Amino acid sequence: MNRRIEIVEVGPRDGLQNDPALMPTDVKLDFINRLIAAGVRRMEAASFVNPKLVPAMADSDAVMAAVPRGRGVKYIGLALNERGMRRALEARCDEVNFVMVASEGFGLRNQNATPEQTADLFDRIAVLAHDAGVPVSVTISVAFGDPFDGEVPVARVAMLAARAAKAGAVEIALGDTIGVADPWDVRARIDAVRAAAPGARLRVHFHNTRNTALANIFAAVEAGVDVIDASCGGIGGCPFAPAATGNVATEDVVYMLHRAGFETGIDLEQMIETAQWLETDGLKHKVESMLSKAGGFPRGPDPRVRSS
Repeated sequence: MNRRIEIVEVGPRDGLQNDPALMPTDVKLDFINRLIAAGVRRMEAASFVNPKLVPAMADSDAVMAAVPRGRGVKYIGLALNERGMRRALEARCDEVNFVMVASEGFGLRNQNATPEQTADLFDRIAVLAHDAGVPVSVTISVAFGDPFDGEVPVARVAMLAARAAKAGAVEIALGDTIGVADPWDVRARIDAVRAAAPGARLRVHFHNTRNTALANIFAAVEAGVDVIDASCGGIGGCPFAPAATGNVATEDVVYMLHRAGFETGIDLEQMIETAQWLETDGLKHKVESMLSKAGGFPRGPDPRVRSS
């Protein structure tokens, strides 16, 4: 199989933003360099949000000033508003990821905005990135369920995707912020977004709160999605979502994809070593990934092919 799946590593941003251990800037840079050595070529490295609300991201400007450049790596900065967008551009992010929100309950707590207001804001500020020649993508958060309002209508997710595409988003991500999606719902929402935003490049972002993330990724890949967010070690969570646990682990995703014959460009063993480094030196607490505990498995002959 020659199909390539792009892994967007979100550990340095989404992975660290809600961790009880505040990682120092120099250790973050060590983390980023280890991810690059493992083959990561696109990653969320910074979040330009209120440092009082998200202290773990207070050093985002310093991180972006020190990341290694010129190695084919694209660094993404997260923005929730105009100030965040301007800061991300000033910090020389290679891409800005703006967050729309699919439900009012979470939106008012996370961004102080309703779904329609986040779409209206993107209409106004996307031009800042366009004028700077910097790609801007959109993540639709709580696209599968809201911790306060419950179920999120598929039609609202599709509407936001259409608004994002019209305003010039180069990519649209469906975010399962609290880990409530199932594979059948994943397929239904991908189909709805494709109908609302034909031709848009899609990405998926799953948290493993209810142990369905890998199954959801399988459904997304089967539906033709080629870009997947993941976090080394399975670290992460949202400060504004009760009981939100970590992202799906990069090494777990890579193992599954490599076993199926997909290409990712990620060195699995080095990614496992980085997850183990997080436990011993980076965060100094256990991480959730399975591969950091069990290790990989030799490919050898394809186990699905019978010998004669």
